[in-house]
Amino acid sequence: MRFLFTNPIKTPLLSSILFHCPNSPRLGLLDSVRVNSPSSLTTQRSSLSMAAIPPKSPSPEEEGLARRLWIKFKRESVFAMYSPFTVCLASGNLKLETFRHYIAQDFHFLKAFAQAYELAEECADDDDAKLSISELRKGVLEELKMHDSFVKEWGTDLAKMATVNSATVKYTEFLLATASGKVEGVKGPGKLATPFEKTKVAAYTLGAMSPCMRLYAFLGKEFHGLLNANEGNHPYKKWIDNYSSESFQASALQNEDLLDKLSVSLTGEELDIIEKLYHQAMKLEVEFFCAQPLAQPTVVPLIKGHNPAGDRLIIFSDFDLTCTIVDSSAILAEIAIVTAPKSDQNQPENQLGRMSSGELRNTWGLLSKQYTEEYEQCIESFMPSEKVENFNYETLHKALEQLSHFEKRANSRVIESGVLKGINLEDIKKAGERLSLQDGCTTFFQKVVKNENLNANVHVLSYCWCGDLIRASFSSAGLNALNVHANEFSFKESISTGEIIEKVESPIDKVQAFNNTLEKYGTDRKNLSVYIGDSVGDLLCLLEADIGIVIGSSSSLRRVGSQFGVTFIPLYPGLVKKQKEYTEGSSSNWKEKSGILYTVSSWAEVHAFILGW
Repeated sequence: MRFLFTNPIKTPLLSSILFHCPNSPRLGLLDSVRVNSPSSLTTQRSSLSMAAIPPKSPSPEEEGLARRLWIKFKRESVFAMYSPFTVCLASGNLKLETFRHYIAQDFHFLKAFAQAYELAEECADDDDAKLSISELRKGVLEELKMHDSFVKEWGTDLAKMATVNSATVKYTEFLLATASGKVEGVKGPGKLATPFEKTKVAAYTLGAMSPCMRLYAFLGKEFHGLLNANEGNHPYKKWIDNYSSESFQASALQNEDLLDKLSVSLTGEELDIIEKLYHQAMKLEVEFFCAQPLAQPTVVPLIKGHNPAGDRLIIFSDFDLTCTIVDSSAILAEIAIVTAPKSDQNQPENQLGRMSSGELRNTWGLLSKQYTEEYEQCIESFMPSEKVENFNYETLHKALEQLSHFEKRANSRVIESGVLKGINLEDIKKAGERLSLQDGCTTFFQKVVKNENLNANVHVLSYCWCGDLIRASFSSAGLNALNVHANEFSFKESISTGEIIEKVESPIDKVQAFNNTLEKYGTDRKNLSVYIGDSVGDLLCLLEADIGIVIGSSSSLRRVGSQFGVTFIPLYPGLVKKQKEYTEGSSSNWKEKSGILYTVSSWAEVHAFILGW
């Protein structure tokens, strides 16, 4: 079990926001608040590993509106980047026919984009704003010239190349409607009497256009970073160079600065409208990329090559800090401390003898300190003195047996201490129901389990002491179909006895549960396994899976893995590389125990890779 215990002196989370019913002998859980405040939990995994608490984001005053909206809807940019079209474009093996079709669609789109700028310029009341919009419009005309240069190379006519598809029509109509003032709460065209009303429409228009500029600037930079130094013959280098250029990056920033300026005087309700327009434009961008026809094999989404009749997709995931924001041991510790009797209170005769809240704080603190110190010593004891050049699974497996022995000893100390005694099952379930999961995690699992045609199964493998906490956290999102493999509390009349029914305590237990699960599915179909995890305890499972995905930035996981010859590759560059090698009739070649793990920063990347938009 990875210990992330509460501060032994302060335990404000559950005491201040979860429990409230003063008439109950066992305080009830506040229905209106979710357990999602890592700042109120002082937690510690070990000094070798990533912090559970994300860095503090800048305050709204420190960022402009455009920047805040880009961050808020960054999920859509991930789906745009992971679309089959963009992966093929980045790899350079996109078929020319598809690129021609895209250029034709973009030609129609850019004409509408330039027209929207023209309408926005008419609405802007400030001379500087008018000048900026005029410059931005000239930039669009330069983009159209680039498209013309492609056409001249092909010897064709852009206007006749392809019929405008529905995604392009939907996007252009949205832009022009916005620029014409056809927005909820805005007077119709020709009725904008005051300069303020006109400026508001200009702001709305920039809000609908900013996502396109920022997304292309983002994609251009990402793709340019993937070009090899000797890759001067990338067929779409001109496209990449244009959108990664300093001039285009400056135009995207100019657009955002102008949006910030025009929105300064808007009300909260009007800013909400801009947010809706921005989000809608981001979704239309994703749909625009996904609508490009592809007549070639692609590595994304993973399920594209999945045949439900003959294939089986098995998705495994860790729980603590992979799915959650706060480690479950911290939540269980808080429940134990907050519901414990005060030192001067008499306990009911029918209740199991418990420590007082003060004694629990001190005991948790001592257990946490001992775990942290010994964890570091254990890691150091099996780390090779020099980095292993060639990955060997058996060598790593043997080394992690030492960590497994350590984890079991640590759990035994917790059981012997009695700190888990006397916790009510109802409190655990209610805390689980209010436990916030990582952004995008729930949505991903919902998409998987609700797709009956996918023939996919989801298993959660966890060191968590109490499987009921995990099941409750997912049941609140309607995910009762997930298979949970974890330890369990022993209960007597719904009150924990302090004992743990030990099932998954260590890296070795975890990988054994992983392999046992795979064996139960048999070989009647082609099985493809994916494991998603974040810590050293997940390392063997990550490597045993056909595809191992590391989420987050655990320094201990990377340090241990790298020292034993494991290679960590950011998922997107890894997919682009695979796409380069992917040809008609070939296999995507996912291999277990290859020593290669793929890293992501969010569940959006996992979702986009496996399921797509």
